[in-house]
Amino acid sequence: MDLSNLKPAKGAVKRNKRLGRGEGSGRGDTATKGHKGQKSRSGYSKQAGFEGGQMPLQRRVPKYGFKNINRKSYKGINLDVLQGMADRTGVTSVDVQSLINAGFASRNDMIKILGNGKLDAKLEVKAHAFSRSAQEAIEKSGGTAVKI
Repeated sequence: MDLSNLKPAKGAVKRNKRLGRGEGSGRGDTATKGHKGQKSRSGYSKQAGFEGGQMPLQRRVPKYGFKNINRKSYKGINLDVLQGMADRTGVTSVDVQSLINAGFASRNDMIKILGNGKLDAKLEVKAHAFSRSAQEAIEKSGGTAVKI
C-alpha cells in the first residue's frame, strides 16, 4: 500500500447534482428552484434581517442600555481560597503573580479579594482591590492588605 493506490472508503464520495442539464436528468427545467419568483433568479441573495417588507425585528425592538467603556471588572477571589493556598504551600505572602501561577486568575485579570470564608493564616496580601469584610478579616488574623 502506498500513496498511488489510496482512495476514499466506499460510499464516502458522492457525485455532484448536475442541475439544469435537460429533462431526462430529473433536474432540468427549473433546476430544483421551484417556479418563478425572486429566489429562482440568478444573483438573488437575501438581505440580512429582511422580513419581506414587514418592519424587521431589529427596528421593531427599541434600543436599550449601554456599555460603560470605563468599567473596571475584577476577578473575585475569596478568603477561603487564600487560606487553602496557605495550608497547602505554607506561603506568607500572596500577590497577583502567585494567584496567576496557582491558576486562580489569568494574566490580564484585575484581582479583588472578597470576604467569603475564614482566614486564620497571617498573610501579606497584595491585590488591586479588597472588600471591606476581606480587609478586616486579613487584618484581624494579623496580616496586611496592600492595594496595588
